[in-house]
Amino acid sequence: MTTQETESTERALGGGPAAVIVLAAGAGTRMKSRTPKILHPVGGTSMVGHALAAAEALNPRALAVVVRHERDRVAEHVTAAAPRALIVDQDEIPGTGRAVQAALEALDAFTALEGTVVVTYGDVPLLEADTLRELVAVHRVDGNAVTVLTAHLDDPTGYGRILRAADGTVTAIVEHKDADDAQRAVTEINSGIYAFDAAVLRAALADVTSDNSQGEMYLTDVLGLARARGGRVAAVVTGDFWQVEGANDRVQLAALNAEHNRRNLVRWMRAGVTVVDPATTWIDAGVTLAEDVTILPGTQLHGSTTVARDAVVGPDTTLTNVSVGEGAKVVRTHGSDARLGAGADVGPFAYLRPGTVLGARARSAPSWKPRTPTLAQAPRFRTFPMWGTPPSVSSPTSVRPPFS
Repeated sequence: MTTQETESTERALGGGPAAVIVLAAGAGTRMKSRTPKILHPVGGTSMVGHALAAAEALNPRALAVVVRHERDRVAEHVTAAAPRALIVDQDEIPGTGRAVQAALEALDAFTALEGTVVVTYGDVPLLEADTLRELVAVHRVDGNAVTVLTAHLDDPTGYGRILRAADGTVTAIVEHKDADDAQRAVTEINSGIYAFDAAVLRAALADVTSDNSQGEMYLTDVLGLARARGGRVAAVVTGDFWQVEGANDRVQLAALNAEHNRRNLVRWMRAGVTVVDPATTWIDAGVTLAEDVTILPGTQLHGSTTVARDAVVGPDTTLTNVSVGEGAKVVRTHGSDARLGAGADVGPFAYLRPGTVLGARARSAPSWKPRTPTLAQAPRFRTFPMWGTPPSVSSPTSVRPPFS
């Protein structure tokens, strides 16, 4: 079956690619961490979690994740995030080419793949599903054997350079260390993210060797083999270099977190949320905010926190997995796994224990740390220290602290 015929069949089967392969086998030694690199969070979600979400959004018929370093720990995390993902073990042969070959062999064991195979990485958390969709669409429409996602960088040092023919097709990818001065002047870089025709990929990988200085099977060798056999190799350029940016150390991880947070805040502000000071506000990817919510400076919202319309959170507040009701006010408060009713008034200097439930219009005064987790509507608590005994719901009197 030709490339055009398989692409036509693919569209008839629902539009998604035949498979997405996520490479997640690297050790990430420069992270200097006992936690595998791809499990480090960006915006409250692991890097591989972001990668899997983008992959799943393509609606592929199959999804495979290649693992090796901390295999069991990574596999458990991947299975929780994407239950249908096929876990594939990379063997002793190093290199991205071998990783993809192992995944292809595992997927072919169920049924021989035909159509588009997308290859991406577990450490590109800002890669968007729309970018992958564009990559697949161009690959199909142009009838390419291989389509690579690229970007232009002001400083491309360390990246493989994209070399193009006069007609715009890709002739080669040259690694920085192997490039001459003219090639190093090229600013278009290889992201390592591809769309392949499955048959082309399968045939080319059979001829890729590890006969090089690194002793690795390079996935980039597939491009040259495909072109030599008459296939068209092209590129899709993204104008957003952050989407292809990975994290090899803590400095890059911090930069990705900051950029993810900036984008997330912009998205919420455009959706009708007031963020008074974006520079001091952090909101995780899993947080949900309604219109007319106001977030004051120094606020961090984590996990699956939800904030309803007209609520005001902050300043200096950290909430994790907390539900904040409509019109509630939460001031200088730390809390987790709690529910605050509509119109609740919490803080300042309150701590909400896990399991705390405040009813509608309930109010807490400074330093309130409830011992009984569920409270009726509209009680008022007076100030008392955390080591004191909290008053009952029916008694609004203050408690005299010891040693006062």
